[in-house]
Amino acid sequence: MSNHIYNYHDPNLNLYQVNSNYSLLLQIYPATFSYAIVYQNKLMAWAEDCDIKLLTEPGDAHDLLSFDYKKVAAGVHPTGFTLIPNALFSEDKLADFARYLDVKPNEKILAQPLDDDNYIVFKIDNKVAASAEKFGTDNIVFVNKGWVTAIANKLQDNNLYLNIDKKQVDILYFANGKVRFYNCFEFTNPDELTYYTSLVAQELQLQPKNLILQVSGDCNVDDKNLSRLAEFFNGVEQNELEVIEHPSTIFPHQLLALGALSLCVSSEVY
Repeated sequence: MSNHIYNYHDPNLNLYQVNSNYSLLLQIYPATFSYAIVYQNKLMAWAEDCDIKLLTEPGDAHDLLSFDYKKVAAGVHPTGFTLIPNALFSEDKLADFARYLDVKPNEKILAQPLDDDNYIVFKIDNKVAASAEKFGTDNIVFVNKGWVTAIANKLQDNNLYLNIDKKQVDILYFANGKVRFYNCFEFTNPDELTYYTSLVAQELQLQPKNLILQVSGDCNVDDKNLSRLAEFFNGVEQNELEVIEHPSTIFPHQLLALGALSLCVSSEVY
C-alpha cells in the first residue's frame, strides 16, 4: 500500500474566485474525507484523508470548502453493496434487499442506478450519511460509481480493473461491454490481495496469464502489492485513464476514482 497523502492547490486559486461553475467532488468515510475542486474539467484543488470535522469547520487551510457549491458529487463509502438487475429492482423491494445486506441499526440503506443495466443497493454508516446529507440527498452517490462509469466509457479487452483504497480493493470486470463482476474485498497484505484477485479470475473462468490488471488508487508501480500481483498475471499496469485535467506531477491512477465523480453530478437516491 502507498503511504502518500496527496494534496494540491492551484497557486492562482482563492476562495473569492470560486463560483457556480466550480464543482466539489467528495469521498466520505466515517472519520475522514477526500475532496477535489474542479473548474471546467480542470483540477483546481485536491486533498486526501482530511479529518471529517473539516466538512463543517474547514478552517483557513481548507477555506475552499466554505463555498456553497451548486455542483456536488458526495461519494459515500459503503459498508456493503449488491448489484440488482434493473428488471428486478423496485423501490418497494428496498427493505427486502436490505435484509440480504444485513443492515445494522447504525447503517442506512440506499439505492441508485450503477449503469444502464443494474442498480446498486448499498449500506453506509450513519455518520457517513449525516456528513453527506449536508450537501443534499440528490448529490449523494455510491463512492465508486464514477470509476465504473469512466472505465465503461474506455473499455479494453482482457482487463481486470482494480481500485485500491487503503486496505480494500474493488475488482471490476466487463464482458461484451457490460458489468459482469463487481465486488470488494478487505486485505491486509500482498498475498491476500493476490488471493482475492486470483479467486475472482477463477470464478470468471479467466486465465491469469491472459489478463492485464489495470490498477488505480493507493498504489505505486514498485510497491509490494503490485509486485506480488505481477507474479501471477500477464501484466499489472497503473490505470492511465484521465477524466479531468490535472498537473503532470499527479499520476492519473492516483486521482481516477475521485476525479471520475465529476461524471456523477447528480443521481437519484431512494
